[in-house]
Formats: sequence, C-alpha cells, structure tokens
Amino acid sequence: MERRTFLNIGAGLGSLAIAAPLRAQFIPQPSQSKEKWAVLFATMYGTTRDAAAWVSEGMGAIADVYDVRKPPADIAAYDNLVIGSAIMGFTILPELNKYLEANAAKIKGKVRGLFVVCGNLRNMPGDEQVKTYIDGILVKSAGVASSVPRAAFGGRITKAVWDPKVYKDNMDTYAKMGVSTDDFDNLRRADCMKLGAEILAKKA
Repeated sequence: MERRTFLNIGAGLGSLAIAAPLRAQFIPQPSQSKEKWAVLFATMYGTTRDAAAWVSEGMGAIADVYDVRKPPADIAAYDNLVIGSAIMGFTILPELNKYLEANAAKIKGKVRGLFVVCGNLRNMPGDEQVKTYIDGILVKSAGVASSVPRAAFGGRITKAVWDPKVYKDNMDTYAKMGVSTDDFDNLRRADCMKLGAEILAKKA
C-alpha cells in the first residue's frame, strides 16, 4: 500500500476542543491501494480524535479519519474500518453506539481494529480495560470478533476544554478517591501508532 500524505485542517491537534466537528480530520492524497480505509471515532474533548489520527499515522496515513458526528457520506464505500471511542460513565459514547446501530449492515465484516481512550483515574489502562470496554462493550456494538487488534489508550484531562459541570463532577469524584485533580495527559502517540501498524500487518 502506498503511503498517503495528509493535511491537518484543524488547529493544533493537542489543544483544539471539538465544538463543531469537521467532516474529516485529514485530507489524504489519492492512494494506489485498491482498498479504502477509515478510522471512525467518538470523542468528547478531542483526546480520542488525536488517538484516531495517530492510529492512521501508524498505518502510513492511508486511512481517512472521521468523527462519527460528521461521518463520511457513504461508509459503505470503505473496505476496512477501525473504530474507537472515549470512555465516559464506564461505557462508550452514545454517539458511536447510535452510528454503529444505524450502519450495522454497511460495516459488517469490515472492522479490522478497535480502541478506547479512558482516563482510568490517571492510571495507564491495561488488560482489564481492554476486557471491560472493548471485549465487553465495543466488540458487541461494532459486531466484530474480539480477535481483531485492539487497545486501550491512556486519557487526558485539560480543564480549559472541558464543560465546567462535567469537569467539576469528575474532579469531585477524583478528590473523594484521593486522586490528583491536576490536568494530565497519558495518551501516547507511539502506542496509537503501534496499534495502527498491527492492524495493517494483520490485514496484509
């Protein structure tokens, strides 16, 4: 597969809050590959968007990247999909569930990888989060075998971009549990790129 170059049409990926989501985060150049890839994600404050972009980067940037609130006009035009979601309230975001339910027939048999992004009380997620959020929830929602490459990535809290009430509720919970309420960022680009590479290698 030929690598695609892309242009970031947003502001800084690490700092832009998603108030009015763009149709696509990247505009890839034409590919020589006969198969089309897309990464679909659901995010609250942009962390999962960044993860999705880096997963595509790990694939050599051959995948278009879409927020499910502004999805591609025709998801059926894609041969391969990667799906990711932020975790809030111990589950995937409702926007993603709604999209997957509405497009179940079009995505069936096309999902090649899954990921979630979770704050996990500032701790890096591991096998437990993969089992709980991906194998226990996302696999079913996406209608895919749990054998596809999958990963749980660390989350991020940036007070400046969070809804004040949601932020306060979360920080109150953190404080009650004795967890620091300072901003943090546990999302690692290398981890996201590694998953992208694994997905591509398995499909090849």
